[in-house]
Amino acid sequence: MSRTTVYLEVGQKRVFANAVDWPGWSRHARTEADALETLLAYAPRYARVVGSAVGFTPPEGRNDLDVVEHIEGDATTEFGAPSARATVDLRPMDGDALTRHSTLLRAAWTALDRAAGAAKGKVLATGPRGGGRSLAKIVDHVTEAEVIYLSKLGSRRPPDGADQRDFILEVVAARARDEEPANPSRVTTRWPPRFFVRRAAWHALDHGWEIEDRAG
Repeated sequence: MSRTTVYLEVGQKRVFANAVDWPGWSRHARTEADALETLLAYAPRYARVVGSAVGFTPPEGRNDLDVVEHIEGDATTEFGAPSARATVDLRPMDGDALTRHSTLLRAAWTALDRAAGAAKGKVLATGPRGGGRSLAKIVDHVTEAEVIYLSKLGSRRPPDGADQRDFILEVVAARARDEEPANPSRVTTRWPPRFFVRRAAWHALDHGWEIEDRAG
């Protein structure tokens, strides 16, 4: 089995373990060791998300994880979201990489939709894992956050009538080609397209798994 490369985003109170080649598969804990164990624990869930189409094989244990980079976290890391860009996220995105990243992001969206559909009509448990958001508010939160994420690619909210997810992938593709996206914004602080996909996929999966856990 090939080893899974991981980078660690290290804050003072929280550490994210992020699978380099698998956007969305990112988990956190208080220590580096615990973050890696949590990442491993979620490998079967991630496998169900991506299936076999992209050749994902869950690692069997800690020895199958290869930590290739440590990055200093920031306030967003401490808040509970991956924020630091790894070296791999700064690489150009060619056509094959774009296709693969788009496939993985769509898989994360599908997982969120599937979890929300299965939980429809149920009362979500409250508590430390999920807080108090209702199902509808969780889904709306993800949708609204992705509009904010779009600004980090230099684009605005999708035009009226456009499918938001299709529009997002169009903007990612434009940025991968180093082109100006549709409906451009004036935001100068930009996310590399690889990091955008990593963050958006993580957010969709994190809340999809939250829904599953709270729905019971």
